[in-house]
Amino acid sequence: MKIGMMRMKRIALLLAIAWAVVGCGRVARQPEMPTLASLDALATTLPLTQNPPPPPFDRPQTGFARIDEGLTALEGWRYVVQLEFDGVFARTPRQTRASARAEVWYNQLATARRVLVSTEGELIGQTENVRYEAVRLGPDAFLVREGVCLSGGSASRDAALAADLRASDLVGGVINATPTGRSAVINGASVWQYDFTADDLRVPSIALADGGQVVFESGELWIAPSARAVVRFYVNLNVDNALIFDRQLPVSGSVSLRYDLYDVGTAYNISVPFGC
Repeated sequence: MKIGMMRMKRIALLLAIAWAVVGCGRVARQPEMPTLASLDALATTLPLTQNPPPPPFDRPQTGFARIDEGLTALEGWRYVVQLEFDGVFARTPRQTRASARAEVWYNQLATARRVLVSTEGELIGQTENVRYEAVRLGPDAFLVREGVCLSGGSASRDAALAADLRASDLVGGVINATPTGRSAVINGASVWQYDFTADDLRVPSIALADGGQVVFESGELWIAPSARAVVRFYVNLNVDNALIFDRQLPVSGSVSLRYDLYDVGTAYNISVPFGC
């Protein structure tokens, strides 16, 4: 589960925007591991059946090291990605929790994206809730935090980074996945299930400190061949002595991630955010 130092720093910068601090923390020393989360269960899942996916998806897939790979080829969509941690600071009884949630809308024709991000917990910089909205409309990007709009001048870089935030920046993806032959309808899409192992995961938001370890509890991956896209990606695990979001203090506890893709083919109407 290896991620380059520049990639790890970029994740720290993207999350820092949520509380108006632009910069990167220290670089984690060892490979990253996934994160925990709970999402609104808005999607409907129909009963599973047994049949292979259509070619070429009936073979092992290697194209989703970034879980949102290929989505820009679709007319439009919405996805929700969430990470949560619940545990203690490593080698102490002091409890801590953290979460980061992003919802993203896309319109291909307008080259437009809308991103809503919320974070909570001292592992992500502070204990209270933080929320921001970022919008990209072609070459222009806007960032709204606490009712203040940032656009143009020195704020352009922050707004562009926030508006271009990807699910894979937070939860990574899977480098190898094998079809199980199980199919279902999830989030309104016909999908097939794929198996993967802990060694197949690539997740940039968590690294292991010295002597750290991870126990892979469970995971699921569902791909829609018609859209050539991942519709659902869930992971649950336990970590010991891990660094989350590039923070300096290692933690131990339960970790998970959730990613759900909705409304494939829907081109959302995205406009300049209120206040800009």
